[in-house]
Order: sequence, then structure tokens, then C-alpha cells
Amino acid sequence: MSEVNADETVPSPGAAPDHEVLIVGAGFGGIAAAVALQQVGVTDFVILDKWDGVGGTWYANTYPGVQVDIPSMVYSFSFAQRSDWSRVFAPGRDLQRYAEDVVDRHGLRPKLRLNTMVTGAEWDEQHHYWRVQTESGTVYTARFVVPALGGLEVPKLPDIEDFESFRGKIMHTADWDHDYDLTGKRVAVIGTGASALQLIPAIADTVEHLTIFQRRAIWIAPKPDWQAGPATRFLLNQALFRTPVRAAVGVAVSAGTGGAFIVGKPIRFVLKAVEVGLKLWMRTQVPDRKLREKLTPNYTFGCKRPSLSNVYLKTFMRPDVDLVTEPIARGTDTGIVTAEGTAHAFDVIVCATGFAVMGKGTTPPFPAYGRDGLELGKYWHENRYSSYQGVSVPKFPNLFMLVGPYGYAPSSYHSFVEATAAHTARAIAEARRRGATVCEVRQEPHDRYTAKMRARIDRMEYVDMCAGSNTYYINYQGDVALIRPESHATMWWQSRRFPFDAYRFETAARRADIAPQARAKRNAHTHL
Repeated sequence: MSEVNADETVPSPGAAPDHEVLIVGAGFGGIAAAVALQQVGVTDFVILDKWDGVGGTWYANTYPGVQVDIPSMVYSFSFAQRSDWSRVFAPGRDLQRYAEDVVDRHGLRPKLRLNTMVTGAEWDEQHHYWRVQTESGTVYTARFVVPALGGLEVPKLPDIEDFESFRGKIMHTADWDHDYDLTGKRVAVIGTGASALQLIPAIADTVEHLTIFQRRAIWIAPKPDWQAGPATRFLLNQALFRTPVRAAVGVAVSAGTGGAFIVGKPIRFVLKAVEVGLKLWMRTQVPDRKLREKLTPNYTFGCKRPSLSNVYLKTFMRPDVDLVTEPIARGTDTGIVTAEGTAHAFDVIVCATGFAVMGKGTTPPFPAYGRDGLELGKYWHENRYSSYQGVSVPKFPNLFMLVGPYGYAPSSYHSFVEATAAHTARAIAEARRRGATVCEVRQEPHDRYTAKMRARIDRMEYVDMCAGSNTYYINYQGDVALIRPESHATMWWQSRRFPFDAYRFETAARRADIAPQARAKRNAHTHL
């Protein structure tokens, strides 16, 4: 017969954590979570971040040419729109300053705990709160924890034999050394993704010679970018102009970055038409047919996030720029050897190899132990990535992610984290209203949502269509775990209207009331 577990502990209603909410990350996700909490009346929270400033990705990534890849008016919070961008596509420094401005406008500066790296988190079942460990040894306790860590958090280095034997300078775009002068240097860039797209034209005039190692070409479209002068800023400052334009651009961004996920296979003929148009435009950028063929992707448009540039393709026409498409075989003390045996010597190797998105041990980038000692990363590794609306996972009570599996309905990143932050704040506010010390998503709604997302992606045969594209949309398990194949409007609505019965709310005091009965039953069983 089933009896109370002898190891069961009953929470102590009097035990109070240091803070009600602890947010991990002071990037745009963490800022969105903090503002959302304030809007529902939660003010006892702190924000921990490993850097000494705010902005997350835009604080860490400072490589030459770094710039947002969607229009600035959309890449901003709905509650903090601005008109003073320096360009239509803002450079990184503008975005970091924008983060600072939002922090100050919403009074978040006192909440920051910078230079504080989180190294682990553990659910305390006895007291119904989380213990969060930091690199310095300090332990924070909080009723709720919000990992607000973006997908571009853990840099991915190339897996090249003997790469560490190189005696020159090695840099990753996410860890740029501004004290190192590239002037007159022979530079290699490994990778041709979004970072390389911006970096390569930015350093071409500085270096002596530039060699780009390309594994997969990327689809490039022209970029409608210009310096924002007085006229542009005046128009953007008018709500009657800015609001409809922001909405229209937002719809275009959502369609461009995720139309294939939302519509599915019927949109493939549109993707083919886009490819034809881009190939025609490439002829104006790269007249050399053989070079153009190397720079033309051999996978379907939409498998990777679309890229925009007016200068990237033209850079390969320079005599001091080489494109290498042979696979890299190994590293040497002087450079790189390709599979054909060709040796290339460099002074600097730049890794524009992106980030580990939904990778093993990277989401979150620290161990998080929930109920029964279950570790989140290990659970996902063994059972595939999953969550409820990209926010919560069963057996991890009071833990709300901002960038979880199947959470991102392709759109502006700010729209995305505003949605998941609204979901988080709504759940926490309801727990407060009920006087609950536990808010945990139920297994059935979690499983139903995950199955629905996977089925939609399977129906469009995205993984088969994009095999070989090396897209970060497909993780190491073969799942498109990053994407929520729904519209932005659906994401916005459901994050603010999800049914509360999707969650289980529990109160420490209620469990304490039945504690004498539980202990008596346990003792009776022990003496049988």
C-alpha cells in the first residue's frame, strides 16, 4: 500500500527568501521581465548579469560593423519606442545605449547586480524557493527565478583538429579584442553567417589581406539602410506616422523571418520566386560567374535567418580578399590547412562561427536542479527540448524562461521577449493573488503544446527541406526547438490569456496544515 514517503519534507511557512524574483540576465529579455513585473506590482526583484553593463548581446558583441539586422523602429520595446536612432538599422552602440536608457527610465538601476555570474540553481522543496549560486560564492534565494538569457549567449568555436596550435591571434566575434590592431595583418575569417556579413566589409580596408573560409553560402538581400537625419527623426517622432509604419514593418519582418514556419509547404513556391530574384540581384553585385556560383546557397531560402547587406558581396570582388570553400582539415602553428592540402598562413584568425543555440549544456548555460534532483539540461538532452509556450517546464516550479523551447514566433526579438515576460508576470501575479508559494506548469498542457508545435513543423517537412544547410534553427537533436510555428499575434494573445489551470498552484501553509497527519501516517508505517 502507498504511504507518505519517509523523506518527505513540509515547507516552513515562515521561511522567506532574499527576494521574491531573481532575474538572470540584464539584456533586453531581463529588462522586459523587470518592466513586466513592475506592471503587475512586483517590485522585490534583482537582476544578475555577468557583464559590468546592461544590454546582453549588444554589450558583449562589439566587433567592427556590428549592427541590428532588422529596422530599428521594430527592434525596440512597444513601451519604449524612440525616434533618435542614428540609422534605419542601428549600430550596436545605439542599441546598448537604448538598453541603458530603458533601465534608467524604469528605475531599474538599483535592481542590478552586475559582474555577477550565475553558476547554478537548485530548487529548495522544503522552503519553496530557489537557491542561486554565483561565481563569487554568494548564494541568492528567491521564490521565483527568471532565466532571461538569449539564444546568442554561448559562443561556438570551430571544431578543427590542432586549432589550438596556432601561434597567432585568435578571436571570436563575441569576444572582440579592441586593443589588437588589425592594420596590415593577414586575417582569416571562419564563417559566413550574420556576424561575418557585417565584420568582413568593415575590416577589409584595414587589413593587408583577408581570407574567408565558407562552409555554406548565405542568402543576401539588399538593405534599405540610411543615416537617420532630421527628416527621418521628425517622422518617427510622430505617433500617427510611427505606429502604422512600425506595424507594417513588423508584419514584413515576421513574414520574412518565419513565413515558411507559419504557412508551411504551400509557401515553397514563393521561396523559390524569392531565390530567383536574389540571384538576379547578385549578378549586379558579383559579375564574376565562378565567384558568384561559390557565393550562391544550395539550400532553400528561409532555412536560415535572411541577411541584408549592400556591401558584403561586393567585398569579394577586391583583389586583397579571397574566398575559400574547401573544407578546413586542421590548424597549424602558422594558420590553416584545407582538405586539399593547401596551407594558408595568417597573423589573425577570427571565428565568426556563431553561438550554440538550444545546444547541450547551453540553455541555460548553468545547471538548474528542479524537483527530485532533476537537472534541466540533462532532462532536455535525454527527452528532447520542450516547454509550455517557451516559458515553463514540469518539475521546475517557479522557474520561468524568457527564451525557452518552441517560444519564438518569428518576429522582432523585443516583441518575443515582451510576450514571454508578460506570460511570466501573469503567472507570478496569479500566484501572489492566491497566496501560493508554488506555480508549476502541469504535465498535460506542457505535453499538448509541445506535441502541437512539433506536429506543425513536421507537416512542413522543414528538417528534410533544410538538411545540409547548417542552420541554427535545427539543434543537435534534429529538432527545430527554437521556433514557435505560429503568428506573432497568436504569441501575443496566448501569452496574456493562457488558462490558469495550465498551472498547479500550491501554498506552503496548506501543506503545513496537513503536516501532523502526514507525519503520524509516516510514523505508523515506519513501526509496522
